[in-house]
Amino acid sequence: MTSQTPQIPTADQVRRAPKVLLHDHLDGGLRPGTIIDLAEATGYTALPEHEPDKLALWFREAADSGSLERYLETFAHTCAVMQTREALVRVAAECAEDLAEDGVLYAEVRYAPEQHLEKGLTLEEVVEAVNEGFRLGERRARENGHRIRVGALLTAMRHAARALEIAELANRYRDAGVVGFDIAGAEAGYPPTRHLDAFEYLKRENNHFTIHAGEAFGLPSIWQALQWCGADRLGHGVRIIDDIRVADDGTVALGRLAAYVRDKRIPLELCPTSNLQTGAAPSYAEHPIGLLRRLHFRATVNTDNRLMSGTSMSREFELLTETFGYTLDDMQWFTVNAMKSAFIPFDERLAMINDVIKPGYAELKSEWLFRQTAATSDSVPKTP
Repeated sequence: MTSQTPQIPTADQVRRAPKVLLHDHLDGGLRPGTIIDLAEATGYTALPEHEPDKLALWFREAADSGSLERYLETFAHTCAVMQTREALVRVAAECAEDLAEDGVLYAEVRYAPEQHLEKGLTLEEVVEAVNEGFRLGERRARENGHRIRVGALLTAMRHAARALEIAELANRYRDAGVVGFDIAGAEAGYPPTRHLDAFEYLKRENNHFTIHAGEAFGLPSIWQALQWCGADRLGHGVRIIDDIRVADDGTVALGRLAAYVRDKRIPLELCPTSNLQTGAAPSYAEHPIGLLRRLHFRATVNTDNRLMSGTSMSREFELLTETFGYTLDDMQWFTVNAMKSAFIPFDERLAMINDVIKPGYAELKSEWLFRQTAATSDSVPKTP
């Protein structure tokens, strides 16, 4: 029997590979043309550019500052045009369509309902509009030959005081498209423990939540998110690397927090390109994902903000395959990790892994078997 040496996947294979996305912000993934359309429709006049290509470039350059605070400022423009029911439905539908086109079969997309109330919508109307948009996008994707399932994560802003209210909202809609809760915003000065009442409520209700932690702030943020708040997952969590020591001879020693995160299989929602933009990692080659993958942490690959980072799930995986030589086996490992960590029922996660993800990767990995056959067939002389 001839064994096939694992190959780095082509860009086309990366795009076609089944992918799972756990960390993507709705207001960070708008199409530039949609922003311009919605600005015109709603009378928003503060956009820095009015041509889609130029606007997309502006967002990427503004986000490339190396500062999380500056990065977060770019959201003023996207949130400004997401203040009506029609805008929210459109943005959510296009999000689902864009992800499906990129090979994403399951996504959890987060947004903060409290940031979409400026034109009179209620929190409930915001959630219902976004859910409607996701269902519309799923149907459109199916009509175009793609399958995707999108769950919403409701986010509370860590500098505000509405976390318990948003947690209660997430719980009310947990059987209507909302799969969990999150807090986001600048970490420094706004520890997750400020919102303990929200997390205690969610635990009493047996609900799921993730916490942005360990991105711009270090190990104390991660420790509080886990040990005080009880997070199911870590949004980013990239600074767990600060509790791992690699000696000159290559041996690795894990501190107690890092060992706990690995032993408990706590999912890390890693976002490589975004982490470079916010200064959480200096380069792709030095991004902790390489070591975390080697040490078998529950690492996942995510986009964070597709507009600001000019990225997609396919682009993230392409960059990782180029940097670390990852194969389809590695892509499958990250994808199964993500699906295991999703906030949907166990039996549905298992079916997605066994019936969709693993067969999809098996099909891609078998393609090499037919390349030589095709080449040989092309070279066979045809009978006149």
